[in-house]
Amino acid sequence: MSRERDQESDPDQESDNEPPPGKLSCGVVIARRDGESWLTLLLRAYHHWDFPKGLREAGETPLAAAVREVREETGIADLDFAWNERYFETGPYSRGKTARYYIAKSETGDVVLGPSPDTGEPEHHEWRWVSFDEAHDLTAPRVRDVVRWARQIIGV
Repeated sequence: MSRERDQESDPDQESDNEPPPGKLSCGVVIARRDGESWLTLLLRAYHHWDFPKGLREAGETPLAAAVREVREETGIADLDFAWNERYFETGPYSRGKTARYYIAKSETGDVVLGPSPDTGEPEHHEWRWVSFDEAHDLTAPRVRDVVRWARQIIGV
């Protein structure tokens, strides 16, 4: 089950309805203008393409976790949440985790794959700025739902 929500509560407060830390993976669909079209950033780990995301830590709001994960995984810090704090959640995957994705614009084109805090090695093997059509083709069904949602919100 997937769902879209507009975050109406105080973004600095954890909600009683949130999945517990360690079970909620938070990320961002990053959109960047390329002339008249939009590109989005995908990261590859092994054979899986996804948007930048990672587990929420204790005491961290989902939005703060998403921003932190983008900065750690890509070096991108100029996120503009132009579509508000609207988000999309996937159904459970990979041992019961849920993924929550926000949408933000960025002017940054260069990506620096950051090291994993656990291993010191990059968590991802490759990155690409791609069209939303390409993102749909590269990703798994769980992520394709996010691509379709983001396209609708952005108007691509």
